Amino acid sequence: MSDLARLLSALGRLEADLRAPAPARPGRGRVTENQLRILEELDEEDPVMVTELADVLGVTASTMSLNLGRLVDEGLVVRSRDPIDRRVRNVRLTREGAALVEERDGLDAVRAAAALERLRPDRRREVVEAVVLLAASAEAVADRHDAYLRGLTGHVQESNG
Repeated sequence: MSDLARLLSALGRLEADLRAPAPARPGRGRVTENQLRILEELDEEDPVMVTELADVLGVTASTMSLNLGRLVDEGLVVRSRDPIDRRVRNVRLTREGAALVEERDGLDAVRAAAALERLRPDRRREVVEAVVLLAASAEAVADRHDAYLRGLTGHVQESNG
């Protein structure tokens, strides 16, 4: 396995393991991690094709449909027919779905601290320094990309991070 493949695999596992749990929803059903991932790909204004969403998240259309049905029942998303192609189904967040996504803080500091505490102090410093360096490098790449886009279009595309 290449260094890049190992890094991407490790970052994916790290992000999944350190995710903050879903916010409590008293009197409502529990939202799973997979359903939260779906919600995080959506917004209130621009509907997304259900098949496109399934592709992005790497699941089958039937799995996506099952999860979306549960999210519709919870009032977190709405499905609609595409106005141009009535065969296409679109989905978007409701206000409640958008609020749930916004409530989720991203990474859980308590989990991150516990993971760091499991390391010897010298290894802990190495890990922190390595991650800080990688983040700075990624930021420089993103800045360069934004500058390139500004040169082409005259404006910056909003980033997801």
